[in-house]
Amino acid sequence: MFQKVLLAPALRPFILVVVMLVLWDLAIRLFNIPPYLIPPPGKVVGQLIEQWPMLLQQSYFTTEATFWGFILSIVVGVPMAMVIAYSRTVESFVYPLLVFSQSIPKVAIAPLFVVWFGFGIMPKIVTAFLLGFFPIIVATVMGFKSVESDMLDLARSMGASRLQTFLKISLPQALPAMFSGLKVSVTLAVVGAVVGEFVGSNSGIGYVLQVANGNFDLPLMFAGLVLLSVIGVLLFAIVDLIERLMIPWHISHRKEY
Repeated sequence: MFQKVLLAPALRPFILVVVMLVLWDLAIRLFNIPPYLIPPPGKVVGQLIEQWPMLLQQSYFTTEATFWGFILSIVVGVPMAMVIAYSRTVESFVYPLLVFSQSIPKVAIAPLFVVWFGFGIMPKIVTAFLLGFFPIIVATVMGFKSVESDMLDLARSMGASRLQTFLKISLPQALPAMFSGLKVSVTLAVVGAVVGEFVGSNSGIGYVLQVANGNFDLPLMFAGLVLLSVIGVLLFAIVDLIERLMIPWHISHRKEY
């Protein structure tokens, strides 16, 4: 009974985190790693507790920028992907440009957003959008192109309109791939928001990391990294929950026995 509770799926990530913390502490003790290289986990946890009000406030700014950048990625990426998937002409013009845009380092062009949009949340949203929209486009295009042609022919033979075919066949068949792109996108949006905070912001976890780096405060830096990981995991879990609610029939969400 105890073993079943201990190894419950919901507890496994927490067990892994505890094991990693123990291994982290043991490695520092065994190899005598100085704290100015890697701080012990106790100091990081202490910094999390001590600076919690400030870190929680700064986490809100990062999460807000991530959220709006992610939403913008969906609003722009999904319609664009649908046009690319259904038009070979548009695909031949637009797709290469999208791939080219992804080869440009966002850290290099992020200072331009500060010049164009000023300090504040807008540069962070734009950077989060630029990192997040491409996985959505790629996954959505793949999803719509993977719809079985036999199903489409069957719908047409039964007199279904284009809208009915899209809503009943194409969209449900493409949703699993779309959600795969959304999961990747939401984690990249966190990275994009932090990049925006690095180059032009006085708030957010990215700003905290910059201050901690300047003061050589490694425990605070690691505490900020932990919070960024938590934000990414929570946003990923929300997208995964929405996926489970929308496509419970998909094989990836069937219960294992």
